[in-house]
Amino acid sequence: MSAKGYLLKEADLLPLSIGAALLGTGGGGNPYIGMLRTRELMRKGAEVRVVPLDALPDDAWIGEVGGIGAPVVGVEKVEEGGECYRAMRAVEEAAGVKMSALISAEIGGANSLEPIIAAAMAGLPVVDGDGMGRAFPEVQMTTFFIYGAKAAPAAIADDKGNVVVFRDMVDMFWLERFARDVSVGMGAGAGLAIAPMSMEFVRRTAVPDTVTQALRIGQTVLDARAKRQNVVERVVATTGAKLFFTGKVTDVRRELTGGFARGHAHLAGIDAWAGSEARIAIQNENLVLWIDGEPVIMVPDLIVNLELETGEPITTEILRYGQRIAVIGLPVHDLMKTPKALEIVGPKAFGYPDLTFRPLAAGPIAA
Repeated sequence: MSAKGYLLKEADLLPLSIGAALLGTGGGGNPYIGMLRTRELMRKGAEVRVVPLDALPDDAWIGEVGGIGAPVVGVEKVEEGGECYRAMRAVEEAAGVKMSALISAEIGGANSLEPIIAAAMAGLPVVDGDGMGRAFPEVQMTTFFIYGAKAAPAAIADDKGNVVVFRDMVDMFWLERFARDVSVGMGAGAGLAIAPMSMEFVRRTAVPDTVTQALRIGQTVLDARAKRQNVVERVVATTGAKLFFTGKVTDVRRELTGGFARGHAHLAGIDAWAGSEARIAIQNENLVLWIDGEPVIMVPDLIVNLELETGEPITTEILRYGQRIAVIGLPVHDLMKTPKALEIVGPKAFGYPDLTFRPLAAGPIAA
C-alpha cells in the first residue's frame, strides 16, 4: 500500500465482506448486509480511502466504531445506516475534538464495514487495522482497551435517532455493562463509538493491515471459485491456517440472552482422519472447538467455519442443520496473546476455567 493508501471501489466490497466474515470467526454481524449498505452509499457518490497506520500525524484523533448487539438480530432488524456515524459525532461533541479518521473495533463480519459507512458519511479516511484481528463479543475485548484506551466519553445510537452518551465510566468493563444494557433496550442492535484515541496510541496498539488482509482473503476465495479450485485448500494456503475438521452440522442450539447469541454447534465427521464428532461453543463468535471431546482450538485463536464446497465463511446466525463444513484454525495476532490480553480474551474470560490457552503455530497470514 502507498503512503496515501487506496480508494475503495465497489468491486472491493464483496471480497472484503467475504474476508471479514472469515476473520470474524462467526461473528461481527452479517457481512452481506453490511456490504449492501456500503454499496448503496458508494452508488450515491460516497468515497472512502483506506490509509496505513503511518499515514497520519501522532496527534491526529482516531475514532473507533462498531455495531453492538447480537448478530442473529441483524438479519431481521436491518440497521438504518447512520448509527455509528451519529454515535461518533456524539463522542466528538462530548470530547470537544474532531476525528481525523476512523478505525474498526473488529475486522469481523459487518463490523469491518461500519467504519467505512460512518467515514463515507463524515468524509473521513479509514485506518487499515482494527482492535482485534478477528471478532469478539464484548466491548472491552479490543487491543485498544487492553492497552489503555479511555472508557469515556463513549456513545451508542440506534436506528430511530436515539443517542445515549456515557460521559464518565470507571473502566471498560462498566462501559460494556451499560452499553450492553442500552443496546438490548434498542432492540439488541446499535452503533457504538468510544473515546477519541491519538494516532500515536493507535499505531502502537492496533492490529495492523487487517482491512487489506480481509480484502485479499476474499479475493482468494473468489479467484479459487472462478478457477474451480478447492477453495478451502486455497484459503488454508493463503492464510497459514490449518484444517482441523470436516463434518456435517447435526445440531445447533442458540439462544439470545443478555444481548448475546449463545449456544453450541455439533458436527458429525465426514473424513476419518479428522475425528468422528466435534462441538463448537458460541458466544456471537466461535469460542472453543472440541474434537472427540478434546479441546483443540480456543480463544483468542480463530475458529472459522467454511462451507465445504464453496469456501463461503459461515457466520453463527446462519449456521444450521445439514450444512457440510470445514473447520479451520488461524493464529491470532501477537497483541492478543500477551498475559495481559489473555486475562480479557482467553478461555477463562469466557467461562472456561479448566482450559489453558494453547496457541496455534503462527503461519504466513496474508496481508
